[in-house]
Amino acid sequence: MQFRLHTTDSRTKARAGILHTAHGEILTPAFMPVGTNATVKALTAREVWETGARMVLANAYHLYLRPGIEIIAKAGGIHKFANWPGSVLTDSGGYQVYSLADLRKTTDEGVHFKSHLDGSSHFFTPEKVIEIERALGPDIMMPFDECPPSQAPRETIERAVYRTTQWAARAMEHFRRTQTQHGYEQMLFLIVQGGTMRDLRELCAEELVGMDAAGYAIGGLAVGEPNEVMYEVTDWVTDALPIQKPRYLMGVGTPVDLVESIARGVDLFDCVLPTRNARNGQLFTRDGKINIRNAKWKNDYSPIDPETPSYASRNFSKAYLAHLFNADEILGLTLATMHNVAFYEQLVKEAREQILMGTYYAWSQQFRERYEQSNIPQGT
Repeated sequence: MQFRLHTTDSRTKARAGILHTAHGEILTPAFMPVGTNATVKALTAREVWETGARMVLANAYHLYLRPGIEIIAKAGGIHKFANWPGSVLTDSGGYQVYSLADLRKTTDEGVHFKSHLDGSSHFFTPEKVIEIERALGPDIMMPFDECPPSQAPRETIERAVYRTTQWAARAMEHFRRTQTQHGYEQMLFLIVQGGTMRDLRELCAEELVGMDAAGYAIGGLAVGEPNEVMYEVTDWVTDALPIQKPRYLMGVGTPVDLVESIARGVDLFDCVLPTRNARNGQLFTRDGKINIRNAKWKNDYSPIDPETPSYASRNFSKAYLAHLFNADEILGLTLATMHNVAFYEQLVKEAREQILMGTYYAWSQQFRERYEQSNIPQGT
């Protein structure tokens, strides 16, 4: 793996680089559509590729439970199983396990939990998660970590930082002892936790940086804290991470969140918003969000967003999308998802271009002003 930093914006910490993986080059900043179950909901792999996405996120916890890692490993790994030509990052499922508050028991060794699907019992350790991800075969693997609520008591977050760093060390050791199962290089990123407490974030980052991982992630944000707090924490953590390694902000966020976090030195993102919101009829445009179910759109024959270069945006009107959603047609979900993912991909592509030109700060301010001024209630 090689990450090469091309340039940093002179007025912000925004960076443009390139991440080399076994399945292609990722121009950063980059956005990964979420494909939890080895599928970006409502889209084929070809349609995801046509949005401009070159890396997708899948979830090791969900794939371990269904269809099972043996099935995916036997297919030759997740790329062949899903017929996806680009890169894949797998989240360990730590967040999903910790969301099972009534179905889990955590110890320093690992986590006992019951499946949300059938109640069956399982035990995840840092070593077991590495073995699962080796079998799945993503380009980038995330280790098992403890993700506490951001507003949890300090002692809870301190314990989570301790476990996260201890588990990271065990994951790194097991990663280095094991081999890829599918004939190509894999990378392991480590996750910085610490809630909204600067000293704990910096302590966690210092411990993990000493382990010399291929890249670093910022976890435990976008879980209810105010946006400005999220931006501040992101600023702290990126300052504590190596300049020459990629930085990944997990589970973030809105278009404005991406623009603001890029300004704070983040390289990689994932979020369910573009796909989940699309299925609920909410479309992202340069002029804010629109609810395509609203009656005002049924006679609007203009493109969804003429500034988003996607098949959906170029070929279908708001009136047609409104009709599809109001008639409960499946095609509406596909076109809306295609548009939203393409919007996010175009956003990070344009951000990269502005960084390379040295104009990111002015562009980001203009984007946010236009997006937020137009993003007002639109009535019915």
